[in-house]
Amino acid sequence: MSLRSVSLTLLCLSLSCASALAWDGVDSSTGGNVEIGKGNLVRSGSSIEVYDHNAGGYRNVDVQSIRRYGSTVKVEVYDNDSGEYRTFDMDSE
Repeated sequence: MSLRSVSLTLLCLSLSCASALAWDGVDSSTGGNVEIGKGNLVRSGSSIEVYDHNAGGYRNVDVQSIRRYGSTVKVEVYDNDSGEYRTFDMDSE
């Protein structure tokens, strides 16, 4: 196996692993993308860290509720940084 083949294989593996590390979704108010990292336990009453692409950084939020609707999961949170309630439509898969 050539060095190029090994490098390409490692690149593909690292990209596929990176996508498995986050739970992707959309802020229902702004339409902006959000990501919940793998290490966060998403349960009502828990505090988690969310990457907000519109804000360009991480936000600390408190999970208020979680509801499944077909292929999406609605996660309602209180954003401690902005002082606002937000709803995220997360992919269920």
